[in-house]
Amino acid sequence: MLRSRFRRLAAAAAVAVVGLGALTACGDGGGTDEASSGPVKLRFLSLAWQKESLQANKDLVAKWNSEHPDIQVEYVQGDWNSVHDQLLTSFEGGDAADIVHYEASAIGEFSKQGYLADVSKLLSDDFKGQIDPGVWDTATFEGKVTGVPFLLESQVVIANKKLLDAAGVAVPPADGGWTWDEFQANAQKLTKPGQYGVAWALKSPTNRVMNLALNYDGKFFYPDGGKTEVKVGDAEREVPKRIHDMLYATKSASPEALGMSGADTLPGFFGGKYAMLPGSVSLRQQMVEQAPAGFDWVTLPPIKGLSTKQAANPQTLSVSADSKHQKQAAQFIEWFLNPTNMATLAKGDWLVPTGKQANAELVKATSGKQGWDVAADSAADLTVAPFQKVDGYPEWKTKYATPALQQYFANKITLDQLGTQLVDGGKQVLR
Repeated sequence: MLRSRFRRLAAAAAVAVVGLGALTACGDGGGTDEASSGPVKLRFLSLAWQKESLQANKDLVAKWNSEHPDIQVEYVQGDWNSVHDQLLTSFEGGDAADIVHYEASAIGEFSKQGYLADVSKLLSDDFKGQIDPGVWDTATFEGKVTGVPFLLESQVVIANKKLLDAAGVAVPPADGGWTWDEFQANAQKLTKPGQYGVAWALKSPTNRVMNLALNYDGKFFYPDGGKTEVKVGDAEREVPKRIHDMLYATKSASPEALGMSGADTLPGFFGGKYAMLPGSVSLRQQMVEQAPAGFDWVTLPPIKGLSTKQAANPQTLSVSADSKHQKQAAQFIEWFLNPTNMATLAKGDWLVPTGKQANAELVKATSGKQGWDVAADSAADLTVAPFQKVDGYPEWKTKYATPALQQYFANKITLDQLGTQLVDGGKQVLR
């Protein structure tokens, strides 16, 4: 999710990246606090890359350093494109930064290998209570909390307000989105010659389907005698079938969008070819930056099935198990992610803060404009999904799920055949 987003956009960010060789420049080694002369020195590997986010991160580190002369933090710039391999090298060499920025779905392997500290006893109860248990679960591995989740990416719907008004479709409130039935019905109302109600950008469909399947409690992955197997029952079929119906039964969804990424749909959206774009909450940034003058757009809340549950894959901050100064690292993290700071970081990335008070502060600071009210409310039902805890998921996704879903959405295989391919792929790679 987040990682793929950053990989697509990082090249365009024009951020000068300092090589992570700096991580090895002054390794602290060891896993316990040790007395030393002078201030405690910590290194913070940050993956911030957007201009506003980058500045916010650097400003906060500078503020911390000015207020905490006894604990000084060195900002180290990382890169989403290469950080995984470079972290592996630094962890194996015992030279990792004290504080590491990454994402929940990627820290599991490092956690299981013992490279990340359990921070559950290092953080205050008040701080932990700001984040919902379901979000904490995303960074909990084998009973250890090895990441502090702080930024979330939910799936919402961006809509052309002028086209909605013309079709008599009312915008739902921020805390009460449409059901899937209402969404499909409104997509039909918004479809006419030369205009589709919706454009599903499904170039990379697997994570989208895995996320939205939680609307109907679709898990796909089930434990079976110590192993994991893929099952495709009614709950798992619900979302793929509804998208397929929009493409080929009601023809309210554009077939040409199937091979597109979210950004690829923007010209057609701005030109009135598509009335609605389901996509990441971060898509609002491109609306603000790229929409033509006078273009009236709105953010619609997540679509509801049995619930509005979606998978949470938050960005995280972790403490290296080898850090000599784990308590001070956790102290910095708790300050860095206090409600006001977390709201600032979320605004810079156009994402959703995990903290409840940070959410409230962000909505207040923005007056809920540019979809921030919807973005904040969308965090309520984000939770850990089964696929996020499955060893072998990336291989299953790449080799089996993505090709099968692409074929299904292109109407080349049936729903039953889709299910068979997903199940058979699971038998090949899951353990």
